[in-house]
Amino acid sequence: MKIKETAIYLGKPFALIYRDSDNFDELPKEKCRQVYGVCFYNGLVVLGFSRRMQKWSLIGGTVEPDETIEDALIREIKEESNMKVLKYWPIGYQEVVDEGVYQLRYACIVEPYGPFKKDPDAGEGYGVDKICTVDPQEFTKYVQWGKIGKRLIERAQEIVAKNR
Repeated sequence: MKIKETAIYLGKPFALIYRDSDNFDELPKEKCRQVYGVCFYNGLVVLGFSRRMQKWSLIGGTVEPDETIEDALIREIKEESNMKVLKYWPIGYQEVVDEGVYQLRYACIVEPYGPFKKDPDAGEGYGVDKICTVDPQEFTKYVQWGKIGKRLIERAQEIVAKNR
């Protein structure tokens, strides 16, 4: 599936193209800049709230130059939610057309290491200040990413159900 949309980020419009994908082998690693998980814990989706952005979002962030995409996914989920990734599967990627970079999306099964600890980046105005879990049917009420967001939650649920 391919979805084209425009998103506004910090007041600037960005052209996006989302594509379903079962792997990211065809993408140049140096252009894969961000990775986010649709994280499920006990059947609910884990979301992070950014005080700076004043909104809920998926858990994830930037791929560091010295790490694999999967290592970045696991690290970001731990930092932003204090949760351990038990299993993960690619679900798709989003191309930020104007910048020529990709943002990868995974479905993940997670569990807490312990109580939520503030994201280390939250003190700098970035990162996650708090987390919550929501029913997948409520996802688009929290994460308002249009058709792309709707497809992400649908595909994540499909993949998790298939791999149980």
